[in-house]
Amino acid sequence: MSKESRMRATINQKLTEMGERERLKELLRAKLTECGWKDQMKAHCKEVIKEKGLEHVTVEDLVVEITPKGRALVPDSVKKELLHRIRAFLAQHAT
Repeated sequence: MSKESRMRATINQKLTEMGERERLKELLRAKLTECGWKDQMKAHCKEVIKEKGLEHVTVEDLVVEITPKGRALVPDSVKKELLHRIRAFLAQHAT
């Protein structure tokens, strides 16, 4: 395991143990709903299903198809806020 992988695992463990991971997930859900991301993704899913046909699309296919667009549509302001909160949490709980 690389140093970066160990660091990520440690950070993730600390976020989970302290309950911050769940709080961040809730914040992300709220922000994505607020900015219309959920509606955009729902519309994109419908487009993909309409193009390929309901009988020819699996959940896995849909996830592979929509993931790149989903990531691209997350506003920079939301990404920056989450990153800021993670950094603040880590600074506060540094050991």
